[in-house]
Amino acid sequence: MNDKIDHYKKGRAARMAFFTGVGALVVAAPFLFSFSPYVLNMFMQAATYSIVVLGMIVVLGYAGQINLAQATFFGLGAYAVALGTVSLGLNFWLTLLLGVGVAALAGLVLGMTTLRLGGHYLAMITISFQQIFDLVAVNWAEVTHGPDGIAGIERPALFGYQLTDDRAYLALSLFTLILAAFLIWWLPHTRLGRAMRAVRENELAAEVTGVHTLRIKVIAFTMSAGLAGLGGGFYAAGFAYISPDNFNFARSIEFLTMTLLGGAQSAFGGILGSSLLILLPEWLRFLKEVYLAVYGLAVILIMVFLPAGIWGLIRHLADRYRKPAVIDEANIPDLDLVVPATDNAPILKIASIRKHFGGVKAVDGVSLEVRRGTVHALIGPNGSGKTTTLNVLNGIYKPTDGQLLFDNVDITAMTPHERAGMGIGRTFQNIRLFPNMSVLENVMVGAQREHNNIARTDQALRERALSALKFVGISDKAELIARNLPYGHQRLVEIARALAGHPRFLLLDEPAAGLNQTEKRELGELLKRLRGHGLTVFLIEHDIGLIEQVSDRITVLNFGKNIAEGTPAEVLRNPDVIAAYLGEAIHATA
Repeated sequence: MNDKIDHYKKGRAARMAFFTGVGALVVAAPFLFSFSPYVLNMFMQAATYSIVVLGMIVVLGYAGQINLAQATFFGLGAYAVALGTVSLGLNFWLTLLLGVGVAALAGLVLGMTTLRLGGHYLAMITISFQQIFDLVAVNWAEVTHGPDGIAGIERPALFGYQLTDDRAYLALSLFTLILAAFLIWWLPHTRLGRAMRAVRENELAAEVTGVHTLRIKVIAFTMSAGLAGLGGGFYAAGFAYISPDNFNFARSIEFLTMTLLGGAQSAFGGILGSSLLILLPEWLRFLKEVYLAVYGLAVILIMVFLPAGIWGLIRHLADRYRKPAVIDEANIPDLDLVVPATDNAPILKIASIRKHFGGVKAVDGVSLEVRRGTVHALIGPNGSGKTTTLNVLNGIYKPTDGQLLFDNVDITAMTPHERAGMGIGRTFQNIRLFPNMSVLENVMVGAQREHNNIARTDQALRERALSALKFVGISDKAELIARNLPYGHQRLVEIARALAGHPRFLLLDEPAAGLNQTEKRELGELLKRLRGHGLTVFLIEHDIGLIEQVSDRITVLNFGKNIAEGTPAEVLRNPDVIAAYLGEAIHATA
C-alpha cells in the first residue's frame, strides 16, 4: 500500500514540477521575445478570456451545469474596476476584489434560485439574466455611462512599480492565469472536485451516495462567476476602455465555444480553446476575403468530430500509451465494516407508508420492521411496489403518508444525502455509476460522505476505497474507467462504493439482475460476509434461490400491500405468496 501511495505522490510531484516550469516560461515570454503592441494586446485578450473560460470549466466541465450568462459576470468584474478607479478614484486592487466579490455574489444568488431546475430551464434563466444585464449596461447611463462606455481606466501598481508597460501588465495577467489554471487543474483531485464530477456524471447516484448536490452546484456556479469577475477586472485595466458591447450575449456564446473547443473537462483545454479562437482569425488573414468562412468551418469541424475537444483528443492519445499502476492486493488493508450492536431494537421501522402517484397507489400502507445485523428481503411480483418502497426509504420519493424511523430517528422528511450521512447506503437495479471516472474515484466519492468515521485526508480516502474494492474482489481494476468494466464488475463497483461509506444499513435493489450463475453465487457469498460484520441489508430480488440462500426474514408485497412476512421457509410456502406469483387460477388448479 505504501508503494502505491509513494508512486502516486511521485507522479503528482513530477506533474507539479513540469507545470511550474512551463508556467514560469509563459510568464517570462513577454520579456524573452520581441512582440509588437498589437500582438501583446491579442495575448492580453487571450489571457483574460482564458481566466473567464476557466470558470466555465468548473461549472460546465466539472459540475455539468449550463451557464449562458458568463459574460454578465465578466462584465460585473470589469465595471467594478472601471467605475471604482475612474469614477470613485479607488485603488485597482480594492476594486478588483470588489469586482470578484460582486460577480461571485451574483453567481451565488442566481445559483441558489435556479439550480434546482437544471437542464434547458437553467439555460433559459441564464440567458434571461444575461439579457437583463445587457439592458442595464446600455440604459443606466448615469452609472454605467451607457453605450459610450468608460475610458481612461488606469493600470495598477505592483510593489511601487506602475504597470504601464504592456509587457509587464501581460506578465501579471499571465501569472494570474497560471495560478488560476493550477487551482482548476488541482480541483478534480479534491473532495469538492470529485463531488462536482459525480454530480455531472449521475446526479441521483451522487445524492444517494452522500453528496449534497444542490450545494455542490451552487459552489461551482459561484466559483465560475468569481473567475469571470477576475478576468473582467484584468480585461478592463488592460485595455483601458470598456463598453456594453464587450459583455453581451454573443460574448457568452463565445466563452461557451472556447470551452467546448478546447475541452470542457480540462483547465489546459480551456486555455487552448480561448487562445485558438482569438489567434486563429489572425493566422488565417492571409486568406483575405474567405478567412472568416474558413475560420468558422474549422471551429465547426473540430466541435463535430472532437466532442471532447482538442485537449480531450490529446489526453485520449496519451492514455493509450500509459500503463495503469499495478496494485499489490497484499498491501491493501482489510475493510473495516464492523457495525457494533448497540441494542436489540429494530434498526428500521416503517409505519403505514403510502406513496400515491395521482390515482395510482404504488405503496398502500406498508408496515414492517428490520432487525439489526440481518438480511431482510422484500419480494413480490412485478408492479407490487418494491422499488417504490425502496425509493421512499432512500428519500428519492417523499411518502404521501406514514412514518420512517431509522435507529429511533424520524427520517421521513430527510433528503437522500442526509440519510446517507446517517449510514444508509444504496445500490440501484439499473446500475448508476459515474461512468467517466475511474473505479477508484467512484468508490472514493462513497468514502467521503459526511459523518464517515475515517480521516478526511485524500490518502485515507484512497486507502478506504482500495479496501472496499479488495473486499468485493476487484482491487486490480481500480485504475480503469468505470464504463469500460464488464456488467458484473460494475455491479461490484456500485456495492464497493456503498460499502466505502461505512454504512450501517445497506439497500440493494435487485443486485443479481443481469448476472450469470457464477456471479450470482459469488454475490451470495458476498452478502453472507456482509451479514457476518453486523451490517443490516435490506434486499429486493427476483431470484428466489438467492433470497432463500441469504435471507433471515422476508416481507412480501402485492399491489402495494403486505401479504406475508416471516422466515424464508414460512413465506415461500405461504398460499397467498404462491397465488401472488402464479395467479389465483393456476394456484387453485395446482
